[in-house]
Amino acid sequence: MHFIGAGPGAADLITVRGQRLISASPVCLYAGSLVPVELLELCPPGARLVDTANLNLDEITAELVAAHEAGLDVARLHSGDTSVFSALAEQLRRLDAAGVPYDITPGVPAFAAAAASLGREFTVPGVGQSVILTRTSARATPMPEGEDLGTLGRSRATMVLHLAVQRIEEVVAELVPNYGAGCPVAVVARASRPDELIVRGTLADIADQVKAAGILRTAVIVVGAVLTASEFTDSHLYSAARCRA
Repeated sequence: MHFIGAGPGAADLITVRGQRLISASPVCLYAGSLVPVELLELCPPGARLVDTANLNLDEITAELVAAHEAGLDVARLHSGDTSVFSALAEQLRRLDAAGVPYDITPGVPAFAAAAASLGREFTVPGVGQSVILTRTSARATPMPEGEDLGTLGRSRATMVLHLAVQRIEEVVAELVPNYGAGCPVAVVARASRPDELIVRGTLADIADQVKAAGILRTAVIVVGAVLTASEFTDSHLYSAARCRA
């Protein structure tokens, strides 16, 4: 049983290990339109392909357990990376209870693909050295106490929001008190895909831009001064003083 991060959308942003596991697994469960169809072409001939988009957790678990009992390897593909917002934890809990062994192969996360598309580093010396990966609670499980945007925003750290673009106006309203209306923002939709779309602005105008662009899903919102920083100190990593030491 192999859980595999399938990357943010571009088919060639899959790890070598992930590619090898897919090609050796006679059963493949994948997350609908979020996983590029080209990856399914890596499956061996005659493989059982199961789109989990319309399956509930019980049905997904049943597929995984049945394959295990039949002695078949399974490639379970998740978009992006399995470590964040992947619904992996509840699947692992059920497989543990069923005594089904598994391994996990990480993938390229959406926020990393967005950073590459933007041509920016999210940890710039003297500007921002922390990245908050979060979401909002609308149409999803409630956020834990203390993880609302108002509380998280007090640090003014670089913030990347997943699953939140449909609430862009509410996001802006919650972030402006800490970041200020002039704080740089970028929204990257479908990062790394051929139809990728990037919108740049500030908290003052980003909501209108997102609406005008028709961005409704499959997007990350990036907020922070690192997006436009140009005057900053070089990092110590490659400094002359360090190299002489």
